[in-house]
Amino acid sequence: MRLPKFSNLYGRIFAIFWFTMLLVLIAVLLVQDSDPRQTHRIQQNNIERLSSFAEHLEDKYRHDHSIDDVLSRVNRKMKGPNKEGKAMVYFSDLSGNLIGINGRMQRRAIQNFITSLESLDKPQQRLYGRFMVVGPMPVTIANQHVLLYIAGEWDQPPPFLLQLFDQPIRLLLLVMFISTPLLLWLAYALSKPARLLENAARRVANGEFVEDPNLEKGSSEFREAGAAFNQMVLAINQMISGHQRLLSDISHELRSPLTRLRMANALATRKQGESAELTRINTEAERLEKMISELLELSRMQVNSHQVRETHSATTLWEEIIADAQFEAEQKEKSLIYSQMPNCSITGNPNLLMSAIENIVRNAIHYGHTSIRVGFTQVNNTLSICVEDDGDGVPEAELTDIFRPFYRVSTARDRHSGGAGLGLAITESAVRQHNGTIRAEKSVLGGLKITITLPTEA
Repeated sequence: MRLPKFSNLYGRIFAIFWFTMLLVLIAVLLVQDSDPRQTHRIQQNNIERLSSFAEHLEDKYRHDHSIDDVLSRVNRKMKGPNKEGKAMVYFSDLSGNLIGINGRMQRRAIQNFITSLESLDKPQQRLYGRFMVVGPMPVTIANQHVLLYIAGEWDQPPPFLLQLFDQPIRLLLLVMFISTPLLLWLAYALSKPARLLENAARRVANGEFVEDPNLEKGSSEFREAGAAFNQMVLAINQMISGHQRLLSDISHELRSPLTRLRMANALATRKQGESAELTRINTEAERLEKMISELLELSRMQVNSHQVRETHSATTLWEEIIADAQFEAEQKEKSLIYSQMPNCSITGNPNLLMSAIENIVRNAIHYGHTSIRVGFTQVNNTLSICVEDDGDGVPEAELTDIFRPFYRVSTARDRHSGGAGLGLAITESAVRQHNGTIRAEKSVLGGLKITITLPTEA
């Protein structure tokens, strides 16, 4: 017979519950069968010994004159000088009424034992406190047909299960000992697919849209959740691919007429010579082409960042960029000072990480008047990168808006730069895709201060 396979969560809990109940039921039945305080049939070898003892009494006292005297003599003989309280003999008539007088406690026990018997035909036994009562066995004593009972002290320890049921603390410890491995197994069976789902969700949050076939294993509830999660990842990938194809098509369609426009402008300039109108057309065409390139870069960053994930040290990523920026600042007669980079590693798309820092450093060089400062600080598993300049800065009301695509600051900082307002949007997108944060505020140098925080490898 094949046992049912419980593949879902409720099935496993149901199986463990009924398995525990089955163990308890078996224990109760075993205790009931082995509990000497319950009435049980006597084993065959003990029946033979009781029958032999009854025949001995019958042969010796069959024709005696007084059954009370027989009872007294037999009990004195069974006790002897070294057998105090070991065993006592009792007689009852065929109706179960005791004959003779013995100790009250034993007498009550014998009377209760006789009352509990369903039949007087077969010998049985039962424990009362420290006394084991055995009987009945039909005998003829003093010319009377009576039933023989023997009560003796019980010096054997109770069965193990009986000790457990008599001591709840031990029983509780045993149940805990048996159920703990089952509960640990259940906890592991529940936590393993939950951890897999958590790790998969974290990968998606980090920009890695990859299906995980392991999510579709385990209990049916987690299999269904894993299948739904993989379907979501597949749908996101399809949506991103469609988005990328759309942007590529738009780029091609925009650049083609833009190229024709610039060629026509060049031909007009050759025929008619330089003019303010043609120069303006050429300037706006160049600005439009740059805007398209930056927009495509932003889209490409948002789409493909999850495809390349590597672990690099901070020095490998940014030391050369900062050195080149320092040289560029010197050519513009400006000062760039930076602190030593901490010894830490960062996992992500190296091109995006380098581009993010390069953007804000070059912005600081472009807008700063004379001084730029770059600081690196590591606290626990977080790296902070702070870039400050002494330029005109950004109005406080616009500090949170400068990371929006195409946003143009109202002050002179951005009025004549010719930018499309996508540089900081690209930086913000790169930082966000690496589970980092970016914040803009007023610098103590007088200009803008941008702080980037990124998680590092433990």
